[in-house]
Amino acid sequence: MIRKFLHKVFSRKTHACEAVAKLRIIPFKQHKIRRDQINGCALKVTTALHQAGYSAYVVGGAARDLLLGLIPKDYDVATNATPEQVRAIFRRSRIIGRRFKLVHVMCGAETVEVSTFRGPLITHSDEKPADKHTDQHGRLLRDNVFGSQEEDAIRRDFTINALFYDPASEEIRDYLNGYKDLKARKLRIIGQPDQRYREDPVRMLRAVRLAAKLEMQIDLETAKPIGDLAPLLQNVPPSRLFDEMLKLLLSGQALSCVVDLRSRGLHHGLLPMLDVILEQPMGERFVTLALKSTDERIRQNKHVSPGFLFAALLWHEVLSTWNTHKTNGEKPLPALYKAMDETLSIQHKQLAIPRRFGTIIQEIWAMQPRFEARAGRKPFRLLSHPRFRAAYDFMLLRCESGELDPELGQWWKTFQAADQDKREQMLIKPSASKKHRRNRNRKITSDKFSVKPL
Repeated sequence: MIRKFLHKVFSRKTHACEAVAKLRIIPFKQHKIRRDQINGCALKVTTALHQAGYSAYVVGGAARDLLLGLIPKDYDVATNATPEQVRAIFRRSRIIGRRFKLVHVMCGAETVEVSTFRGPLITHSDEKPADKHTDQHGRLLRDNVFGSQEEDAIRRDFTINALFYDPASEEIRDYLNGYKDLKARKLRIIGQPDQRYREDPVRMLRAVRLAAKLEMQIDLETAKPIGDLAPLLQNVPPSRLFDEMLKLLLSGQALSCVVDLRSRGLHHGLLPMLDVILEQPMGERFVTLALKSTDERIRQNKHVSPGFLFAALLWHEVLSTWNTHKTNGEKPLPALYKAMDETLSIQHKQLAIPRRFGTIIQEIWAMQPRFEARAGRKPFRLLSHPRFRAAYDFMLLRCESGELDPELGQWWKTFQAADQDKREQMLIKPSASKKHRRNRNRKITSDKFSVKPL
């Protein structure tokens, strides 16, 4: 009765008004996902919510990945309990979020995110501009509206992310044919694509990332508006844009994602220099090798440094700016640091690269000229630098791309493996002219500061 009354008094603005929800129950014998395949913390959370009289389901990427035979990186739980009710059940939990409140439940070192079923936004006809849920472009600003499970399914982004797995019954509840799309390897947005992208432009990036990561085809209607709406990404907060870009680059399919970003025009506003980088013959090869290497490391479950990755993506912009400053008569080292600062300054406005990554990026760049100094004690000092390994790998990429002579990379590879005597023999001896110049400078300095007798 209350819902009918509200429907008459208020004007509803649903986010997927064209989506038609019809509940389908996928039994265990069809999907084959057992409750013991669920993460222990997620199982504990759903069980406790059930025992407290609430419904609780494993949702989103976790349910999707289980059906695809993948191991979920994290688990999300959806329930009809409010954040305050969830918080009251779990001692080790906290409410987070402004646009939409969530609860983080901790089990040891693990964290499960619990969300309340979302409903369609309800806006009053005489709502003040300051109270609006969306900005002038249609992007959601506030979203603390709760609803039913069916409404929650319609509010989600893609059909394959709108599946609800119930650990108690081992059934999957599917309102939007997400299970069918998953089996067909089709990525389809829920509702009107144009409206859904305006609500959250990051969904365009997510579509590209999920399609590449899960080896799916983006539905034609889902893909159609992406190119035209790409400029909306400029309205997304830089910190959120960085998080999504990082997920994309660390998806294990970064190379195919970047190619797809470029073909759809989504790289504008993310890495503005990516166009320039990829249009330079050496730059394109360098970035391609860096992304390919990153993808291979992720598939092998090896560590990947985000700082190293962004250093590689932005290097040729630094190189171009550095060469410009040197051409204008500036000394090499000050010119390099100036180019680094200018490049990162532009990127901070677009992606809000965290300071901890910025430091790593700068150290990798600053160490590059030092690899070419192979005389005296400089190679030994460089070898002991805490960031040597990352800078060394970066230098090898430059050699492989043709930017540096491969002999330099081979020299450093041999130098690292050699003993002390061998390293001493490998050092490049200064030429006679350089030695004479150095001795002359020492003599001049000595004469200048010597005390002459009266």
